[in-house]
Amino acid sequence: MDIQLKRGLLEVAVLAAIKNEPSYGYQIIKDLKPYVDISESTLYPILRRLESSSCLTVESAAYNGRLRKYYHITPLGRQKIQEFREEWGQILSIFDYIVKEDARG
Repeated sequence: MDIQLKRGLLEVAVLAAIKNEPSYGYQIIKDLKPYVDISESTLYPILRRLESSSCLTVESAAYNGRLRKYYHITPLGRQKIQEFREEWGQILSIFDYIVKEDARG
């Protein structure tokens, strides 16, 4: 899969994982596991990009004697999910075209 396409899909998936409640890295990986295999080395750069683009904020809180970073979605992050949902029809059309061409050949 094209790295840019995959990166974009993973960013939206991470935002979707925290859209209902704040979460932390390990929990995000667990929540995504049934849908996509994502490692810590992939997740944390995505979280940093989303934070730098103001799609999420980070808050540190103590948990069992150490700090844990909790990620919160922002209105801009919610907007990114909504834009993805609106563009999904176009993505499916492109996929259908690609599959149709493969079925012929």
